[in-house]
Amino acid sequence: MTERTRAELTRCPWCGTDPLYVEYHDKEWGKPLYDNQKLFEFLLLEGAQAGLSWITVLRKRENYRVAFDNFNPEKIARYTDVKKAKLLLNEGIIRNRLKVDSAVKNANAYLAMQKNGEDFSEFLWNFVGGKPLQNKHKTTSTIAASTPESDAMSKALKQKGFNFVGTTICYAFMQATGMVNDHIASCHKYPSYSSK
Repeated sequence: MTERTRAELTRCPWCGTDPLYVEYHDKEWGKPLYDNQKLFEFLLLEGAQAGLSWITVLRKRENYRVAFDNFNPEKIARYTDVKKAKLLLNEGIIRNRLKVDSAVKNANAYLAMQKNGEDFSEFLWNFVGGKPLQNKHKTTSTIAASTPESDAMSKALKQKGFNFVGTTICYAFMQATGMVNDHIASCHKYPSYSSK
């Protein structure tokens, strides 16, 4: 596909024309993801986004991967106060104490699930019955900020010790990881993830 052809494709309007956003939209957003550690990464990044725009986090994602040991939960769970203080000096990430503390807390909650024999991916995908929910929105104005499924996921994650997992964060996470197909119906990616 030529760059011109690619530029002419219809996309969800939220990604605009920023090349990083367009690539994320075309290659990642809404694509069903089942890998435990990648899901953990997305959950932490969605939590880091709270109160900010996703493009802010996307521009810092590679810095996050370096700073947070490629989102290895075993390593993050062992972060000391010294390590967390160092992270808060890192201009390549969002320097918010609550969000840094949350990453450590969430890594410990993730490991506790693993220790109990719970598969993180299966646990999360159960909220949508194990397969993507297929929406058919004509415009982004009809897309909800939360759903009963994201409410349930948020509640269950909090019960397991996770934080920065409110229902709106959970729904954005579900959209990003393909648990729900919220590409608008005219978007060139919609058919890729629909069950048609």
